[in-house]
Order: sequence, then C-alpha cells, then structure tokens
Amino acid sequence: MKVSEILKVKGNILFTVTPETPIQEAVTAMAEKDIGSLVVMEYGDLVGMLTFREVLLTLHKNGGALGGSTVRKHMNDAPITVTPDTDLNEVRRIMLEKHARYVPVMEARTVLGVMSFYDVAKAVLDAQGFENKMLKAYIRDWPAEHEENNT
Repeated sequence: MKVSEILKVKGNILFTVTPETPIQEAVTAMAEKDIGSLVVMEYGDLVGMLTFREVLLTLHKNGGALGGSTVRKHMNDAPITVTPDTDLNEVRRIMLEKHARYVPVMEARTVLGVMSFYDVAKAVLDAQGFENKMLKAYIRDWPAEHEENNT
C-alpha cells in the first residue's frame, strides 16, 4: 500500500500557519480543530512542523506558559517527509525510527497532506481486517475431503 492510497481515503485537508504566527494562536487552532500538528509554510514552501510535542516542550521550558513568541521559535524546522509513492511499511519504519508522529507528504515542493501515526495504524488495521475476511472466506469455501477424492 502506498501513501497516495491512504491520502485518497483520508482526504487532503491541510492546516497551515506561517512562522510568524503567534504560538498562542497556533495552539488555539490545534485545540479547536482537534489536530496534533500544523504545517508551517512560508512563501509557498514547507519550512517546518508544529506538533503537540513542540508545544509540550515549550510549556515545559516556560514553566507551563506558552509565552508571547512566534511559531518559528518552537517549530521543527527539519521535518521528515515522505512522497505519495512511499510504501506504507517504509512510512512505519521511518516514523518508528525517528519518533515522528506526523510526516508531511511532498510531491516536489508541494505539500499534499500529512500522514499521522493514527492514519498509518488505521490503514494497517483495515488491510489486516480485509485479509482476515478473505482468508476466512477461503477457508469456509475449502472443498470437503470427499469432494477432493472424487476428482
């Protein structure tokens, strides 16, 4: 299964901010939209990601306060990316090795969407469920022993 197949099902809604967005505004958007990441764009290019991990680090460093700075100060400015052609197993490996819960999907310089760990887990579960149904149907339709001896 490829990333492009998951994006077709998931859709391509993309929540973005600029590096100059106040951190408080970004966190408010994440809470209101119930999302764990924001793509940081500047002049049409991906320049970073702001995830709940960076927000928690900010809160920890500031004694529980977000402060008055901008997204630029807190974002991950070198996010790991994948392409639409990346295989799902490769995405799983990358996310696990790099401890990345969100990875932007890029085609050339265009951001097509964001893959979350949830999206990957759901795709794997759905694929396993389908395979399980196929195996059960195959077993259910298995020829009986007496039918095999008559052929």
